[in-house]
Amino acid sequence: MHWAEKIANQLIENHQERQTFVCASGISPSGSVHIGNFREIVTTSFVAKALRRAGKEVRFIFSWDDFDRFRKVPKLVDPAFGQYIGLPYSQVPCPHGCHTSYAAHFEAEFEQALQAFEIEPEFIYQSREYQSRRYNPAILHALRHREEIYDILMSFKTGESSAEDRAAFYPVNVYCGRCGKDATTILSFDDSAETVVYSCKCGHADTINVPEADNMKLHWKIDWPMRWNMEQVVFEPGGRDHSSETGSYNVAAVISERIFRNPPPMYVPYEFISIKGSYAKMSSSSGHNYTPDDLLNIYAPENILFLFAKYQPNAAFHIGLDEDVLRNYAEFERYAAGVHAGTLTGDLADALKLSLLSGSAGMAPSFSQVSSLLPLINFDRRMLRDILAKNGAEADQDQLRQTADRAEHWIRNWMPHKLVTVNTSPDLAYYHSLDLVELKWLRTLCSLLRNEELDEGQRMTQIYAICHHEDKKTMRTQQKRLFTIIYQLVLSADEGPRLPMLIQAAGTDRMLSLLDL
Repeated sequence: MHWAEKIANQLIENHQERQTFVCASGISPSGSVHIGNFREIVTTSFVAKALRRAGKEVRFIFSWDDFDRFRKVPKLVDPAFGQYIGLPYSQVPCPHGCHTSYAAHFEAEFEQALQAFEIEPEFIYQSREYQSRRYNPAILHALRHREEIYDILMSFKTGESSAEDRAAFYPVNVYCGRCGKDATTILSFDDSAETVVYSCKCGHADTINVPEADNMKLHWKIDWPMRWNMEQVVFEPGGRDHSSETGSYNVAAVISERIFRNPPPMYVPYEFISIKGSYAKMSSSSGHNYTPDDLLNIYAPENILFLFAKYQPNAAFHIGLDEDVLRNYAEFERYAAGVHAGTLTGDLADALKLSLLSGSAGMAPSFSQVSSLLPLINFDRRMLRDILAKNGAEADQDQLRQTADRAEHWIRNWMPHKLVTVNTSPDLAYYHSLDLVELKWLRTLCSLLRNEELDEGQRMTQIYAICHHEDKKTMRTQQKRLFTIIYQLVLSADEGPRLPMLIQAAGTDRMLSLLDL
């Protein structure tokens, strides 16, 4: 049973009376949402899908924490944006001038990418929620229980608490009514008047009525359980950094139970994803990341979903855009064929089924075949289609076009050494390095290429027979050597597309000009 189905079954067992299962995730729009953050929403998506398959009604919510403060300027944003540090993300200008705010830009970018995966949560924009005053009763409640909250927070810390610190603790931040930033200090809270007095570093000071305020935000470890209660969340995953003994989840769980009188949701910690060859954590601010769009330029959405579905959430893995792309595609294509044929069962089959989109139209063309052929035919899509069709690999035209586009992007941007072309002149030095047996193989091959009476199947049967040997192991070794010689003389490479496709891509005359010396 797939891990998402196990979680769904546990939720159903724990909430037998519940009609609607609220599954939640959320991210702060501090920059382009990277593929590490994506693990949170895709984990929630798989569980929501498993619940729906079990016949349950699901509310899948995704919170944009755009009322959080702008903490630092990301690497790819104009350093002049340092002037906006301390404002909520929803009040920072768009760094590219194309959206209403900084938050709106990165929210739209990620929401558009999610459409490719058919992930369609209910988006909740926390700046709107806070400024609508929906949370104000909870803010007032937290202020009235601020000393108890302080005690809970301190119980998870090694430092000593003090009566002075306890009296000065407030579980909220205030955005200044004049400069808009959170460089404020709360001076007092009047329970009976329901007012807060604050001062700001900009010199402004004010008294605000809490039930009417639109510039107050609960601290994260109080905000999180408050929202669990407001939305009645039963499941939410979280990163490893929230999952330690003194991490945010355990603190928030206690606050949820003691302050908001609400049981915390089932929590599943997920491991971070790394970029192959790097041990640094992905970060939106540093620019050290892959975004979903980066992967969608190379992978089909189902392939990306399968990368996440096949691993338990607490299993770390890395993503590389090198030869790993070929391996990941080959694995997915092999498993998809097994599911289609009914020969693959178990967790991997379940993971693949969870990854398929509603419009999946059967088997896509082999990514390996497409990527090996494209450079040889100058990325000519029509010629690609004809060669694949001649070799029994006909594919839906849209799928073929998309696979070709992804393969070309991968080769040109990540694997330029695969821009292999058919040689324009014979490699005489390599040819004269061959021994007499190898030269005899080539002469036989050339005679088969000239024989126009042979069909493709007959020609390949006879090509394999060139290296015939009674010992099967020896024969396979010799066949491999013959093919290496062909690829070297035709492509100056040790490998390439299947020989029939290479002959069709290069043309018989050109093949002979490079082999028959």
